Amino acid sequence: MEVERKLADMGLALPPPVKTPPGVVLPFSFARVHEGIVYIAGHGPQNADGTLAGPFGKVGVDVTAEQGYEAAKAVALSMLGSLKRELGDLDRVSAWLRLHGMVNCAPDFSQQPAVINGCSDLILALYGPERGAHARSAVGMGSLPFNMAVEIEAMAAID
Repeated sequence: MEVERKLADMGLALPPPVKTPPGVVLPFSFARVHEGIVYIAGHGPQNADGTLAGPFGKVGVDVTAEQGYEAAKAVALSMLGSLKRELGDLDRVSAWLRLHGMVNCAPDFSQQPAVINGCSDLILALYGPERGAHARSAVGMGSLPFNMAVEIEAMAAID
């Protein structure tokens, strides 16, 4: 329970399962294990009650890069919540392999890497430079579901 202890020491809590807006059906697993790899579906930031959290809108117009960074950090917590429910123990992650970060942004916004650093920085702080190191993409999108500012998906190896 080392990772959960670190989260508690940081004053951070994992959100419950996502509560979708009325009428929305998401017919997929948020985390799927296959042959020692956990595939983590695209996640957005969540409030403490499981609902989708802001900020909403385009980074570079409605949302600052700093707010985007904090949203990406919240996405990391959302992904970790799904991992905890799927694996039972966050310490089962032996290596973070890849993050694919998507930023809902203005056409001329080019700081996507700085935004997605919010997720990378938290994963590295929790898992350290060996287990937390990961390959990564940080790309701009014309829009994201529910007008989220940030969505991230990932892959990790597990014991």
